[in-house]
Amino acid sequence: MINRLRRMLLLRYLLASLGALAVDMGSFLALLALGIAPVLASAAGYSLGIVAHWLLSSRAVFADSVAEERGARTRQKALFVGSALIGLALTTLIVGMGTALGMDSRASKILAIAVSFTATWLLRKRIVFQ
Repeated sequence: MINRLRRMLLLRYLLASLGALAVDMGSFLALLALGIAPVLASAAGYSLGIVAHWLLSSRAVFADSVAEERGARTRQKALFVGSALIGLALTTLIVGMGTALGMDSRASKILAIAVSFTATWLLRKRIVFQ
């Protein structure tokens, strides 16, 4: 039973992540099409995805773990943003390194997505919404 609930939590997080990813990638590709440098486009897209992810995570994934008291909720939001900034740093680093190595920026973004997803899931599950 507990394993089933954990899988459902991960499934809900995965779906929220896909929603945030749609915002992230849509913004990233639009900014690339406008001629914005890949690293800046990646950072901007990820930042917009952060906002989408908080809204989805706090309402559909970890709704029963969202702090109710104002101070605790502010702390939780700060931790969420901190986890997102770690994901943003990983994303920017991976896309920047990939671009510098001649890798297609879209391919390096996909690699960055996998690394960032894993890192933020672990941080949010174990620290932000524990």
